[in-house]
Amino acid sequence: MTLAEHLTELRSRLIKSMIAILLGGLVVFLLYNRILDFLTEPYQKICEGGDVTCLNGGKLTITDPLEGLAVRMKVAGYGGLALALPVVLWQIWQFVTPGLYENERKYALPFVASSVALFGMGAYIAYWTFPKALEFLINIGGDVTPMFSPNKYLSLITLMMLGFGLGFEFPILLVFLQLAGIVQPNQLASVRRYAIVGIVLVVAVATPSGDPYSLLGLSIPMIIFYEVSIIIGRLAARRRRITPAG
Repeated sequence: MTLAEHLTELRSRLIKSMIAILLGGLVVFLLYNRILDFLTEPYQKICEGGDVTCLNGGKLTITDPLEGLAVRMKVAGYGGLALALPVVLWQIWQFVTPGLYENERKYALPFVASSVALFGMGAYIAYWTFPKALEFLINIGGDVTPMFSPNKYLSLITLMMLGFGLGFEFPILLVFLQLAGIVQPNQLASVRRYAIVGIVLVVAVATPSGDPYSLLGLSIPMIIFYEVSIIIGRLAARRRRITPAG
């Protein structure tokens, strides 16, 4: 393909991805009330536990007349991206497929399925650890009574879930780089110690909450994924040596 053809192909994939995100955002916008109950459950859980004294029974408090619509739009944007993830990943795979061998193109469905599953797993772990993280953040401030606005609270929990979900895509990226021949499994293995330190540092800086529960909840799986990606890369390299390029 020429450069112009590549740009045309890229534009087509981007447009399809944006349409999927917009449709997903519309669904989230219409189901906002149910999603709001789901996202505020961790806050209500720590309030009902008795360890933290909350105002308004753990309900969020609006202080700006425009905040409700702004928050709803923001949640719709994040949720639309999450719902459209299978389509976005499929478009990415279709764009890079011409650079792969014929026998490697059959990994399209496993790539999309595993990416969606890992994203969902990461988002769930973020949601699961969020009550502990939130309780830590409240208690570290001393004798305080929390009263959160929807903008601050929902921004934090959605960013946490999105960040964990994207972080769990780490092994997919490493496997793809190995399939593309950009890095080799032995290279990843040789820098294992530096990679572990780098993962912990990146997670510590990138995690919005900055609490130890989120740090452990994301860095430990990413370290495990790093090792798993090396194993998968070695298996793929062995198969490539055995199977002639198509």
